[in-house]
Amino acid sequence: MYRQGDVLIVPVTEEAVPPHVAVAPKERRDGRGRLVLALGEVTGHAHAVVGPGDLVREPGPFGPLLLHLPQGGRVVHEEHAAIALPKGWYRVIRQREYVPGSVRIVAD
Repeated sequence: MYRQGDVLIVPVTEEAVPPHVAVAPKERRDGRGRLVLALGEVTGHAHAVVGPGDLVREPGPFGPLLLHLPQGGRVVHEEHAAIALPKGWYRVIRQREYVPGSVRIVAD
């Protein structure tokens, strides 16, 4: 399990990946060729992955992401140390916070 700021990255086995992910639309890479896991609304900084792979958004109000890194990759951010990820599948979960009356994704 890996954490970079408000992003949690949890390894999952290939058997645990839902079958629809194979045909699901993939998230686009940003202008720098990165897979953006979370974009800071205030700072514009991003938790992003560099390296070959795919990112698929799962349905749901908080849209957990499934990340596939067939050759491994690195998670980068302008204010955090890079994290090397071995090849495999990962679930990407954004930190949430309670505010009176609702739960929301933490704004960066």
